[in-house]
Amino acid sequence: MERFLSAVMAAPTAAAGGESLLGTIKIAVLPIAKVFTMCFLGFLMASKYVNILPANGRKLLNGLVFSLLLPCLIFSQLGQAVTLQKMLEWWFIPVNVVLGAISGSIIGFIVVSLVKPPNPYFKFSIIQIAIGNIGNVPLVLIAALCRDTSNPFGDSETCSTKGTAYISFGQWVGAIILYTYVFHMFAPPPEGTFDLEELNLPLKTPQKDAPPEQVPLLMQEATPADSDSSKRGKVKKVIVWIYEKLKLKQILQPPIVASILAMVIGAVPVLKKLIFTSDAPLYFFTDSCIILGEAMIPCILLALGGNLVDGPGPGSSRIGLRTLVAIIFGRLCLVPPAGLGIVTLADKLGFLPPDDKMFRFVLLLQHTMPTSVLSGAVANLRGCGKESAAVLFWVHIFAVFSMAGWIVLYLHILF
Repeated sequence: MERFLSAVMAAPTAAAGGESLLGTIKIAVLPIAKVFTMCFLGFLMASKYVNILPANGRKLLNGLVFSLLLPCLIFSQLGQAVTLQKMLEWWFIPVNVVLGAISGSIIGFIVVSLVKPPNPYFKFSIIQIAIGNIGNVPLVLIAALCRDTSNPFGDSETCSTKGTAYISFGQWVGAIILYTYVFHMFAPPPEGTFDLEELNLPLKTPQKDAPPEQVPLLMQEATPADSDSSKRGKVKKVIVWIYEKLKLKQILQPPIVASILAMVIGAVPVLKKLIFTSDAPLYFFTDSCIILGEAMIPCILLALGGNLVDGPGPGSSRIGLRTLVAIIFGRLCLVPPAGLGIVTLADKLGFLPPDDKMFRFVLLLQHTMPTSVLSGAVANLRGCGKESAAVLFWVHIFAVFSMAGWIVLYLHILF
């Protein structure tokens, strides 16, 4: 009789646990399903059967998202949420981005050393594993997750505002890493090109004894320096050298400028009351940014889905199947456990705000994302854009499944 009563008492608990597990899976999988659906619609719009989003249209859409819609979303959400005190509490978010790049680089070095990719792509493969997407994809996932009223992070508006603010707060560090560390690692090999077939091509610079028909029409000739402007020339060279070394033009992209402005205005109470409070005289500007920012999610997903129409291209064959599989496995399966260890250790050491589940969830997402899309832009600058496009294609395809699994685990740990 005693065993029977204990079994009856345990039955509701088991049922509740089952419902909890199913609920966690539902909450984790639904945002991925929404993202996949919108990407598929973008793929359909860009296909040859519909052809509403051709390559030129996707390029313009990407530019609109990057230059206007994403900065508006960051400015409105981060500016409303941030204060000077909160920035001091959130200090671990940018540190987490740096630790993620370091741990990812170590894992990438180990994986690439074992796989041994083609000679020009050793450092390239390390970066594809090390640097994740800490901006666009997490923003999309948070928006899709918070839209569901059954999400465990509170009401939709608070969930979305906090999540977007946390993600945006770490983006400026990611931009600095991209245009310094990643830019350096993507440097062409000593041969001068990533394409081994181009090594036998003739040099672009003509020889001294070349016939006139082989000499380019537009040649830069050395001009004698003017002695009067030598001092100004030296100052100008120093400024240009500093500008090029720091790569300020690449770092100060519209989303980063929006993040800095939002943090500066949000940290000053007088300015925040003028712009970000609902009864402020300049709130119309913030409200306009909110409206434009809401269009960022669907636009970027349509563009991402449309880009899949072109497929991986010739870059896959240059990298090799073995290297490609190693990059996918390292980025999606090996980096997230290391990130989980970093966040868990930081939590035990008291570095994280107490009882803030969304804060911890965003930190974990930063280690779980596929390879950064912006690394593809840097790769284009360094001459390995086709190979980067192939990696981004396959990593994002498999990330649909890996992200769902890791989000289920994270929600199970947090709640």
